Amino acid sequence: MGFSMRLDSFNIVLKELKSQYKIYAPKLLKGKGTFSDTDMARYGEIDCIEEIEFDKKSYFSPKEVILPLTQTLFYFTEYEIIEPKVDGKGILIFLRSCDIHAVKRLDEIYLRNGQEDPYYKRLREKVKFILMECENSFENCFCVSMNTNETDNYSLFVKKQDEKILVQCKDETLKEYFQNENIARVSPKFVENNETKVNIPKGLDISIFKSEIWKEYSARCIACGRCNTVCGTCACFTMQDIFYKDNKNVGERRRVWASCQIDGFTTMAGGHEFRKNKGERMRFKVMHKVYDYKKRFGYHMCVGCGRCDDACPEYISFSNCVNKLNDETKEVR
Repeated sequence: MGFSMRLDSFNIVLKELKSQYKIYAPKLLKGKGTFSDTDMARYGEIDCIEEIEFDKKSYFSPKEVILPLTQTLFYFTEYEIIEPKVDGKGILIFLRSCDIHAVKRLDEIYLRNGQEDPYYKRLREKVKFILMECENSFENCFCVSMNTNETDNYSLFVKKQDEKILVQCKDETLKEYFQNENIARVSPKFVENNETKVNIPKGLDISIFKSEIWKEYSARCIACGRCNTVCGTCACFTMQDIFYKDNKNVGERRRVWASCQIDGFTTMAGGHEFRKNKGERMRFKVMHKVYDYKKRFGYHMCVGCGRCDDACPEYISFSNCVNKLNDETKEVR
């Protein structure tokens, strides 16, 4: 079922929804870009349709809504452990097809990988997706190559068309909010072609570890970890115990995003460390995205959003690296 409505009418619906849901969408942050006098699209809570940035790719993925950058798991005292209270509201997220597929990857890791993560689960169960349309591909996107350019896993589809809002509602519990609006035929258009294309070689295996290709990244990578933090499917974290100054026996345990590209990520007891070399770290990341994960779950981890290419200060391209594997695979055999 679809609806056509005015901007002000949709804002009224948003206001009504906010009594039951927290609503997140990409917002344009003026002057907050990587370089001076540049802007950045990033996720945050919204109150009206005018706040939503439909025409730019968000710098960070929607992952930070359901897997926070810093998350307190519990507070501790000398005598007890207390888990923080969870907001009772549901969560609505405006996001694109590739990002919906990215959440599916996180679900595999946190919910269907042998043991459910309770902290992720209690947020994830509250989430409903509002699809944003990509009629045209953004820079560095290769979602078509990764088969993530289309999805039917959403509760609402919302399209801004001049001074009108088109809505497709697939969730019966949300239809009541639109019952007084004009009925219309509404369906999303999906990207059919990207300028950037990726071809993952057939028969890829660990023999590629011997390739000389990885040495290039030892010289270029600066181990900043930006590629991991903007990625919608990177799921690694570290733990921090914070002790309060007024009582050293009281504090909290936090889960904080981590990056396989930064120094110290693989440091073990005794000072031992795997993958000290930056090229080895790049190898680990690439193979995890297009080999290890598929071997376990049957499909690739990477969704082709291109954010890692957008964010890298050294202009290292993940898509180019994957394409290089085709020639390198032949050489190492």
